[in-house]
Amino acid sequence: MKKTVLVTGASAGIGKATAIFLAQHGYNVYGAARRTDKMEDLITHGIKPIGLDVTREESVMACVKQILKETGGIDILVNNAGFGLEGAIEDITIHDARYQFEVNVFGAMRLAQLVLPKMRENSYGKIINISSVGGKVAFPLGGWYHASKFALEALSDSMRNEVKAFGIDVVVVEPGATESEWGNVATDILLKVSGHTAYQDLTAKTHQLFTRLSKDVANPMVIAKLVKEGIEAKSPKARYTPSQMASSLLLFLKRVLPDKQMDKLIMGQLK
Repeated sequence: MKKTVLVTGASAGIGKATAIFLAQHGYNVYGAARRTDKMEDLITHGIKPIGLDVTREESVMACVKQILKETGGIDILVNNAGFGLEGAIEDITIHDARYQFEVNVFGAMRLAQLVLPKMRENSYGKIINISSVGGKVAFPLGGWYHASKFALEALSDSMRNEVKAFGIDVVVVEPGATESEWGNVATDILLKVSGHTAYQDLTAKTHQLFTRLSKDVANPMVIAKLVKEGIEAKSPKARYTPSQMASSLLLFLKRVLPDKQMDKLIMGQLK
C-alpha cells in the first residue's frame, strides 16, 4: 500500500521538487501551500494540491482533516514551508519576528502534533524537518531567521527521542544555498529593512555575499533525494546535509573553531 506524504511549501523550490520526486517513486503525495495556483502543474504528476497557511490554525486543521478523511492517515510529513526574514535584529519589528517563528517553527510543530497520534497508532511515521546550514551557523543580519532554524533543530532533537519508541523517525535536512525563491525574497527584505539604517554598510556587504553565493547553488532535486533517503533508511541519520563543499566546510569549522575565530571567519566573508 502506498505511503501518504504531506509536503508543505510545495508551490516552489525544494517543496515542489520533493513532492514531484516522491510521487515519481510511488508515494501518494499531497502538496500544500498558500499559493494553490502555483501547484496546478503538480496534478500532472499525480500529486493532490491542497491549500495551507501554516500560520492559521483553521487552515492547518482543515488540511490534516481532509487528508485523514481521504487516506486514513499521514505516514510522512515533510515540513518544508518557510522563508528568510533578513535584516538587523534592531531593525526588524517584533511583530515580523513573531511571524518568522509562526511560519518556520510553530507551523511545522503544529502539523507534527496533528499527525503524531495516527503515526503512533500505526507504529510508523517519518517527520522530515527542512532546516538549513543556517540552523547551525548564524550570519549577521539574519538573526531572526537563524533563530527560527536553530529552534527547529532543537525541537527536532527533542522530538526524535520522544517518538522513537513508537516507530517514528524525526529527520533534519540541512540545505545550503539552493535554487529557489528564498534568496530573492530574503535579499529584497534585507534591503528594505536595513538598507537605509545604521546597518546600511553591513547590508551592502551582505547583499554582495548573497550575490556571490547565488552563483553556486544546488538544484532542489538534490535536497529531494536526501529527503527520500531519510524516509527510506531503516535507521535514518539524525541529519542529512548535501555535499556542497562550502556548506560542509562551514559546518566543520563551526564544530572545531572557537567562537571568536568563527566570528572572524564570518566577518571576513563580508569585506
